[in-house]
Amino acid sequence: MKYEEIVAKVKKAYAKADTALVDEHLAVQVDVTGEGEGAFYIEVADGKINVEPWEYLDHDFKIQCTAEEIIAIAEGKKKLGAEVESGNVYISRNFDKVAVFDLIVAKKSAKKAAAPKAEKKTAKKAAPKAEKKTAEKKVAKKDTADAAAKKEAEKAAKAAEKAAKKEAEKAAKAAEKAAKKEAEKAAKAAEKAAKKEAEKAAKAAAKPAKAVKKAADKVEAKDKKKPGRKPKNAEVKA
Repeated sequence: MKYEEIVAKVKKAYAKADTALVDEHLAVQVDVTGEGEGAFYIEVADGKINVEPWEYLDHDFKIQCTAEEIIAIAEGKKKLGAEVESGNVYISRNFDKVAVFDLIVAKKSAKKAAAPKAEKKTAKKAAPKAEKKTAEKKVAKKDTADAAAKKEAEKAAKAAEKAAKKEAEKAAKAAEKAAKKEAEKAAKAAEKAAKKEAEKAAKAAAKPAKAVKKAADKVEAKDKKKPGRKPKNAEVKA
C-alpha cells in the first residue's frame, strides 16, 4: 500500500466521526513504518477531524505504527490505548491524551454497530475499570520512560564531563609542552647572545695588545736600520 492510499483511507474513516466527547484541541502526528512509510497528522479542532499529509511539529503526541494498525484504529476496529499496551503501537509524550483520542473511535464504533441494551450497560460499567487500569499502566509506562530518560541524561552528562576533563588535560599538557619549548628556545637564544658578546669583548680586549706589539715591532725595525747599532742579540767578534 502506498503512502497516499494510507492517508486517503484514514481521512475517509474519520470523515464522519463524531467528536462530541472531545472538548479540547488535539493534534496527533502519525509516523507510518514499513510499507507506505511517511508522516501525516490527525487534528481535532472545532468539532471536526482534519487528516493531512504533512508533519505536525507542535503535536500533542506522536504515533509510530504500521499502515494496518492506524487504518484499523481509524475504522474503529481497534483502540489506540489497547494497541499501545500490547506493544503494537508506540506513543511518544503526553500519554494521557491517548484516552482523549480513543473517545473519537469509541463514539464512531458505537454508531457503526449498536449493541443490545444489556451489553451496552455492561460495557459502560466495565469501561471505567478498564480505563482506570489503562490509565494506571500508562502512568507506570510514563514513570518508566521518565526514569529511563533521567538515566540517559545522567549518562550523557557524565560522558560530557569526562570528555571535557580529558580535553582540559590535553590542553594543559599542550600548553605546558609549548611553554617548555619556548623556555628552551629563549635559553638557547640567551646563551648564544651571551657567547657572541663574550667573543666580541675578548676581541676588543685583544686589540690593544696587538697594537702595542705592532708598535714595538716597528720600533725594533727602525733600530735595526740605524748605522753603528747592532742588534741586541748580535755576537761580538774577537
